[in-house]
Amino acid sequence: MSEAKQRMPTLVLGAIGVVFGDIGTSPLYALQTTFTGSAPLPVIEANILGVLSLMFWTIMLLVSLKYVTIIMRADNHGEGGSLALLALVGELTTKHPKTKWFVTALGVFAAALFFGDGMITPAISVLSAVEGLDLVSHQFKIYILPITFIVLTGLFFIQKRGTATVGMAFGPIMIVWFGCLGLFGIQSIVQSPQVLWALNPAYAYYFVTTDPWIAFLALGSVVLAITGGEALYADMGHFGKYPIRLAWFYFVLPALVLNYFGQGALLLHNPQAIANPFYLLAPAWALVPMVLLATAATVIASQAVISGAFSIANQSVQMGFLPRMEVRQTSDKAQGQIYVPFTNWTLYLAVIYLVFTFQSSGNLAAAYGIAVTGTMTITTVLIAFVMVLYWRWSWALVIPLISVLFITDLTYFAANAMKIPQGGWFPLGIAIISFTVLTTWKRGRKLLFEEISRQSVPMQLILDDADNFSRVEGTAVFLTNIGEGAPSSLLHNIKHNKVLHERNILLTVIVEDKPYVTQGNRLLIDDMGKNFYRVRIFYGFMDRPDLPAALKSCAALGLPFDMMSTSFFISRAMIVPGPNPGMVKWRERLFLDLSKNAMNAADFFKIPTNRVIEMGTRIEI
Repeated sequence: MSEAKQRMPTLVLGAIGVVFGDIGTSPLYALQTTFTGSAPLPVIEANILGVLSLMFWTIMLLVSLKYVTIIMRADNHGEGGSLALLALVGELTTKHPKTKWFVTALGVFAAALFFGDGMITPAISVLSAVEGLDLVSHQFKIYILPITFIVLTGLFFIQKRGTATVGMAFGPIMIVWFGCLGLFGIQSIVQSPQVLWALNPAYAYYFVTTDPWIAFLALGSVVLAITGGEALYADMGHFGKYPIRLAWFYFVLPALVLNYFGQGALLLHNPQAIANPFYLLAPAWALVPMVLLATAATVIASQAVISGAFSIANQSVQMGFLPRMEVRQTSDKAQGQIYVPFTNWTLYLAVIYLVFTFQSSGNLAAAYGIAVTGTMTITTVLIAFVMVLYWRWSWALVIPLISVLFITDLTYFAANAMKIPQGGWFPLGIAIISFTVLTTWKRGRKLLFEEISRQSVPMQLILDDADNFSRVEGTAVFLTNIGEGAPSSLLHNIKHNKVLHERNILLTVIVEDKPYVTQGNRLLIDDMGKNFYRVRIFYGFMDRPDLPAALKSCAALGLPFDMMSTSFFISRAMIVPGPNPGMVKWRERLFLDLSKNAMNAADFFKIPTNRVIEMGTRIEI
């Protein structure tokens, strides 16, 4: 048996424990909110069957078909998520600058929306579970917010242990959770088997056409059944597409459908159960254990989006959309399993703010959905480019398929836009702020590199004059972002020290539009003569840069390094506003602030601090 097959059960268990937590806890509030939310529906048979049919076919279309079957095929060397898809599409549209600019803007905004979603999911999930205590006894109501706070705080504090550890711990809990969902659902369906008529899409059609406006408003709550679908793609790099697909089709999907139909059967039998159809589905003796199990499950729901947020933050740094920040590798076996402290604690503060501001899952439901549907709509547009340019699918297949998916996504997005005044403004506001930061940093870096390149001196001038300088023992490595010309740190070294090292390396780190670069494609060395070398080190946007390790590999290419006799010269740009700024004043100010808080280059590239010499360079942009 191959190693991949041996690891498959472990990966499936880990995927169940991390990836499906979000969508797996939607039964806690999705059906109830549809009938009791901002646009309440009468709890009658036609509405129950119509809503269930709509939920079922939405799950099948947007999760099973769109994400699990189609979009997970568009992995970027095993990595998923909005920016991984953007990198893939960006590479396909390189020859069309306007199209590339369009898809880049869409992809970046989708990533920004994911951050907004990542803040709401933990808050609404854990709150909805802990609120079950109110059914046990009304005296417990005052403890709901404090318990939610404690649970969420514990979750964010254990993130540094890594998703592998968390996933293996949570996997067995989620197996029990989905097992209970299916079991309680079956028991209820047996009592009212007529609920299975909702499998017929005609009931969804009848519900939508009977009163289109009411149905349109209901879509804003029906979409809660698929929140977490986008996390399946975002977390693909953590566990792989095949374990996620196996877990979805053979375990998670059946359990969810059985539970939703079980809640519907309960409502057909007892419309008053709409007060909390999820918990009332369980026997009275199981209420307290289910509250505890639901709380654990919703902690796992939060894990799905937190893991996805870590991936997107790391991709953003590597692709030049965010300043350098600390990213810790949490597994020596899976490159995609990481922990990003800044992202973790930013999410934590936002989540706690949401809990104490909205105070109930019902209130938070009004804020939930717009980020999810926005991300899904953008993803459909991006996958259309992949279908045409990469997979080479025929237009006869692409046009009808994308039209159905896009119209469905856009309809759900429009329905959720109606909830902006009730709370939808929060994830939308977070997305706009995130988008502004991402694009400002990208634009600022472009202007910075253009100015550095403009000020650079041709290397040939240095080479022509190299024999006139004294040489000292050792190797000097000059980090530079420009592909040609002399780095400013080299010019400053010559100007102030008036010497050259015995051997001089112009080192450039290049991040490619793929998650990982193989060791054989890591290095490119050019001999410039007179003991000057230009070395290019290639990384993927999910690789963790390690310059000393990469330089050791140069020995195989005829350029050995002794780290004890190697000095690294790094230019620290002192950025100041120029007379003709390339950005508006407030964006320029934002870029300067971001630059000041960027992680030190030596730490980011894992260069020993005692081998680093930093030189300041004043740059106007």
